Amino acid sequence: MSEEKIFRTKTGFCHILPDKIVLTRDGIAGSAANAVPGKTKSIGRTLIIYGLLTIYFAYKAFTMFSRGETVWAVLYSLVVIFNIYAIATSINNSTASVIERSKIKSVTFKNAQPGITRSYFEIYFEDENGKIKKRLIMLPGSLSNGNNETQKAVQIMQGEGLLFK
Repeated sequence: MSEEKIFRTKTGFCHILPDKIVLTRDGIAGSAANAVPGKTKSIGRTLIIYGLLTIYFAYKAFTMFSRGETVWAVLYSLVVIFNIYAIATSINNSTASVIERSKIKSVTFKNAQPGITRSYFEIYFEDENGKIKKRLIMLPGSLSNGNNETQKAVQIMQGEGLLFK
C-alpha cells in the first residue's frame, strides 16, 4: 500500500491516496473560498448567475441596437457570445473535493503561460450518476513558488500512475 502524497494547489492541498484524491482548502485563499455560503459539489449556481447576466446583456444589446447605438450593441453582443461560450464549456465541470481513483478516466496537465495563466490538471472522472465530469486542480502561481510546486505535483501524479508523459 503506497503512502499519501501531497502537493500544494491554488487554494490548499491535493492529497493523493491509494484509493482517492482529496482536495483540501487551507491558507488565506482557501479560507476565503470556504467562507462562501452554500458550498456545493456542482457549479450550477455559478452557471445560473452567468446565465442571468447573459440575458441582461442580451437585453442591453437589443435596446442599444434599437436606439441606433451600434457600437454599444456590438460590445454587449460580444459579451453575450463570450458568456454563452463560457457556460457551454463549463457545464460538465465539477467542484468535487473527493475523487475515487477507480472512477478516473484520464488526467491531463496544462502548463502555465508565464504571466498569463497558471498550470493545472484536468481530471476526467465518472460521478455518482455515471456522468463524465471534469475537475480542474489549479496549481500555485508564479508569485508563490509556482514552478517548483508544479514540478513536484507533476512528479507525484506521474509516480502514482495518474499522469503519463
